[in-house]
Amino acid sequence: MGGVLVGFAIVGFVIAVGYAIGRSGILGENSRYTLSRLVFFVLAPALLFTVLADADVHLLFSIPLVVAAISAVAAGLLFLLLIRLFGKRTVPQLVVGALASGYQNANNIGLPVAVYVLGSAEYVAPVILLQIVVFAPIALTMLDISTRGSVSIKNILLQPVRNPLILASIAGVLLAVFNVHLPVPVMEPLKLIGAAMVPVVLISFGMSLHGQRPLQPGPERADVLLASAIKLLFMPTVAYLAARFLFGIHGHELFVLVLVAALPTAQNVFNYAQRYERSETLARDAVLLTTVLAVPLLVLIAALLS
Repeated sequence: MGGVLVGFAIVGFVIAVGYAIGRSGILGENSRYTLSRLVFFVLAPALLFTVLADADVHLLFSIPLVVAAISAVAAGLLFLLLIRLFGKRTVPQLVVGALASGYQNANNIGLPVAVYVLGSAEYVAPVILLQIVVFAPIALTMLDISTRGSVSIKNILLQPVRNPLILASIAGVLLAVFNVHLPVPVMEPLKLIGAAMVPVVLISFGMSLHGQRPLQPGPERADVLLASAIKLLFMPTVAYLAARFLFGIHGHELFVLVLVAALPTAQNVFNYAQRYERSETLARDAVLLTTVLAVPLLVLIAALLS
């Protein structure tokens, strides 16, 4: 299972670099805030636009997409239902917790794993499309509205045209649907900018670990443990049951769907929490815990199903 280990080794090294940068303090006190805004307003929109513009729109209607949607929605809903046992939560806490439970790292971990373990990056494409076209816009809209302090129909209707991630996603999908190809001098600079997103997010995440102790006692520790358990255990189980018994999938395709569902929580969840300055500890600890525990889990799934 060298591919799994290689994928996590790449991610772990970049996070370690971020931790060293945070510990050294060479970027200054406001560096994390600056990096989070750079990712949210520049790097992530460029990456989403270029990925979607070149995507195969037929993947939007594939069985893997349906299985990914079922497992992710089930994970998020289970978190929302069970978290009521631990008391009341604000809307941003619920949104970040639900994302931590069902928003998998299909990009900077999923892509290396797909290439080295499964043999093709196309296996994670449906998940990437689902998350950036459906889940991210919904979550970001809820975070934006709930952190403004007031809610109005006007704000809800105008939210899609205010958020750069949503605008970039919509623009990219439209180009793919209508088979429009922008000139190379236009696309290549955007691809170059977007390529910086993954390392910058990982470095920012590593910087956030400096001076922090994961799973510190507090109200969010239960949320972290619950979201992590749902992400690593419940979500791949739902994917297996849906693929095996709902769609009759066997063999390698079943292995692919379960392995992708078992990917850890995406660093994007931390970036969203950091951008809105809500539940950063929950997002950071869930990403860290699921990333560490996902290594033996993915190896076990590969051993049982591959």
